Amino acid sequence: MSSNPPSRRRPLRAARRWLAGRSLRTRLVFALLALLALVSVAIGGLTTVALRHFLIDRLDAQLAPATAMRGDRPGRPAFPGDGPGIPPGLPSGAVVAEITDGRVTSARTLTRSVSSADPFPDEQSVAVGEVAVLADLPVDARPRTVDLGDRGDYRAVARQYWDGRVRVVAIPLSGVQETVWALVAAQAGVAAVGLLLAGVAGALIVRATLRPLNRVAATATRVTELPLDRGEVALAVRVPAADTDPRTEVGQVGAALNRMLGHVADALTARQASETRVRQFVADASHELRTPLAAIRGYAEVARRGRDEVPADVAHALRRVESESTRMTSLVDDLLLLARLDTGRPLAVEPVDLTALVVDAVSDAHVAGPEHRWQLELPEVAIRVPGDAARLHQVVANLLTNARVHTPPGSTVTTTLAVDAASAVLIVADDGPGVPVELQPEMFERFARGDSSRSRAHGSTGLGLAIVAAVVEAHHGTVGVDSRPGRTLFTVRLPNPTADA
Repeated sequence: MSSNPPSRRRPLRAARRWLAGRSLRTRLVFALLALLALVSVAIGGLTTVALRHFLIDRLDAQLAPATAMRGDRPGRPAFPGDGPGIPPGLPSGAVVAEITDGRVTSARTLTRSVSSADPFPDEQSVAVGEVAVLADLPVDARPRTVDLGDRGDYRAVARQYWDGRVRVVAIPLSGVQETVWALVAAQAGVAAVGLLLAGVAGALIVRATLRPLNRVAATATRVTELPLDRGEVALAVRVPAADTDPRTEVGQVGAALNRMLGHVADALTARQASETRVRQFVADASHELRTPLAAIRGYAEVARRGRDEVPADVAHALRRVESESTRMTSLVDDLLLLARLDTGRPLAVEPVDLTALVVDAVSDAHVAGPEHRWQLELPEVAIRVPGDAARLHQVVANLLTNARVHTPPGSTVTTTLAVDAASAVLIVADDGPGVPVELQPEMFERFARGDSSRSRAHGSTGLGLAIVAAVVEAHHGTVGVDSRPGRTLFTVRLPNPTADA
């Protein structure tokens, strides 16, 4: 069984949960204050206990001569008069009681102690019932603490004299308790002020100590903001030399981060060099392939349309050669376009009537896919954007082709053109089966296909959406997709639109 009940473990769990979401600075300051609080409580507790023992020892020192003052030798009366007298040297509130046959027979209390100005103390009788507990004290002349009810705690000692009677002298502990509580209050005030000052000073010290770590974190943050996934990256960000001292823990972290950034920079440089070579090869190969492909297509067409009649199988073969050469020429053109966009070659920039361009693209799509339902939603004004008309037409045509190829016959494809505060918005939506969630992040990658069999059957190369993304990015716009079963939307935003009535 656990030694700590659940009720005690809950505050610890709550404290751990609270600290888990806090910064290292907060946790260090909290730990410092907790440690100082424990030390303050320990020192205060020991001081209080020591002071209480010291004050009680002083009371005991007063009790010893009071019980042996008189009546301790044969031949002398134990108590004068009709009751116990109060010996000198006792403070106000002291009680002296006589015990006979195990019960208190008389008791007096001191209402004013003896002083140099007035050597005669004031005494007052005390009801026996109020101090009856004194009769239970062991008669061994050893001081003990007793509770006298409404009178409070007393330090009392009982002593038996030669005539058989017992005398009890009790001194109140109220003065001791008041002194102890005053000390506790003073300690609490000093501890509170000390913890407050320590918290402020600790926060400043911890902040100054962690400042190098903040600089290291800032360096890592700047690296995460760099576009490391594409293009040429100049990874020149490094942790300052002052924060790479191997003699400190933060310096070790900073030096390790610099070494890691160096390795990453080397890897990015090698990647960029490899990508540059591949792009240059694709551009060169695409450019060189255009001429022989045009020749193949031309010769096949000439042979098929020549004067001499060719057999049916040969004519079919020539038509297939023409078809495949046309398809390969389209692929080469797409690759060449992507290679040019990758190199950052600027596109033509002129006012483009986006409304007319969308109308033409939807009309072409209607001819290419009569089995689909094509809808068009246009604003009442013509929308113009700066850009390359041919490339923007290719963007719209590729989106419409993608919707036609990847939706079953009878699907509805809706093209919407609008203008918001800062951009022209083109939306191509269909009610097809949608795109699987796991494929959506890579839809605009090159040669990405959602359905390989259908894509190949319709002559898709997997470059359509990649060209869309590249052309839109070259126009400083954005493209995104939102798809679920029964609803797929491609949204293109182009900046700096103008509207003509």
